[in-house]
Amino acid sequence: MLKQLVGNGIIVLFGNNESPCNYPSNCYYPFRQDSSFLYYFGLQEIGLIGVIDCESGDEWLLGNDVDVEDIVWYGTVPVISELAETVGIARSASLDKINEIVAEALRTNRKIHILPPYRHDNQILIMDLLGIHPCNQKKAASLELINAVVKMRSTKTSEEIEELERASLIGYEMQTKAMRLVRPGRTEKWIAGQIDGVAHSLGAHESFSTIFSQHGEIMHGGPSMNKLENGRLVLCDCGGETINNYCSDHTRTMPVNGKYTQQQKEIYDIVDECHDLALSIAKPDIKYFDVHLAVCRLMTERLKALGLMKGDVDEAVSQGAHAMFLPHGLGHMMGMDVHDMEGLGQIYVGFDEETRPNLEQFGTNCLRMGRRLEEGFVVTDEPGIYFIPALIDDWKAKGHCKDFLNFDMLEKYRDFGGIRIEDDLLITKDGCRFLGEKRIPYHTADVEKYMEEHAE
Repeated sequence: MLKQLVGNGIIVLFGNNESPCNYPSNCYYPFRQDSSFLYYFGLQEIGLIGVIDCESGDEWLLGNDVDVEDIVWYGTVPVISELAETVGIARSASLDKINEIVAEALRTNRKIHILPPYRHDNQILIMDLLGIHPCNQKKAASLELINAVVKMRSTKTSEEIEELERASLIGYEMQTKAMRLVRPGRTEKWIAGQIDGVAHSLGAHESFSTIFSQHGEIMHGGPSMNKLENGRLVLCDCGGETINNYCSDHTRTMPVNGKYTQQQKEIYDIVDECHDLALSIAKPDIKYFDVHLAVCRLMTERLKALGLMKGDVDEAVSQGAHAMFLPHGLGHMMGMDVHDMEGLGQIYVGFDEETRPNLEQFGTNCLRMGRRLEEGFVVTDEPGIYFIPALIDDWKAKGHCKDFLNFDMLEKYRDFGGIRIEDDLLITKDGCRFLGEKRIPYHTADVEKYMEEHAE
């Protein structure tokens, strides 16, 4: 199907190499194959290149066989011809063959389709092969290939959904481990390490760097050596990746001492209601941007009731006043990448001609997903409310959205932090459902009960 969608020329997909940490043989970073290479060629080995000729139908797997010194350290591995045979590719050769293939394509004026590279070693190789400087390679990437990959990878097969369900089970174990361990006096770093250990023991590894912080207002707040403090909230955003490299992504916000305060519960319940609203309205042919806006309107109504916002709800959302509390989008695509295919360009993955984001407005400029939903899509549902002191001060000084925000009331929440609830949503034939046969507790009473009954 990829050949038909692209139409002509040759497709070159670069696999990944190892990524040394601080000296060449210390590959501290776990090897992770490029997702698109893995999707089309199904091989986890390092240093591979796949070539597909759209017109002749020829397919090549290129790579170098290991020598006896490699075998001493890493054991016997299949040679390239054997690897090619396992995935049904008739032609194989050493990596040097890529020079001949590309040179012939250039000589005959055939288009060479590549995806936007993100690894420096592959960027250098592309510069050697095609003479395109790394700074220009993203722009030079094939739009035909990008659109074809997005079309194919966006809609998940039944086998992929099963794998994503397995990823969600890992996510369940990670989040409930956090709930069991959270208590005053333990450090963020220690608990985050236990969470990551769950991912490593049940799958490949975590699907992204775990976010675990009492400063939930920081979108990507990594764990620190700070001790958890009585009365505060801690936000845990984490996910697992299966052995076959499919990802999960869940967020929970829990009380350090096991009980939400009244103020915390009031804000949490708004996020909870917004989270469940998406489940009730997301379905095929609905724009996810419209789901996002519905969540923003509900959030604005509830914040008005608390006295944090004021004025006309629709006008407040139109002017972006809600972005004081929700500066990001409702969600993103999920799959082999936790932000699925984001490296191909979010404008192609999450949007189409009718749903281009407003890049001029704070909040909508951070949306990652707005396009019409289709059966088989997997997206995250992750509303949040955050109180960011620097943002409060900035908007107050400028008078930005002053007709919709009660800045005096906001002062009472400066040290609140932030709350986010996130799950992975599968679009079905008639609606949607959350992935994962085990539901991670998220209603306040359920979180409190779980933390009390399962404390370690």
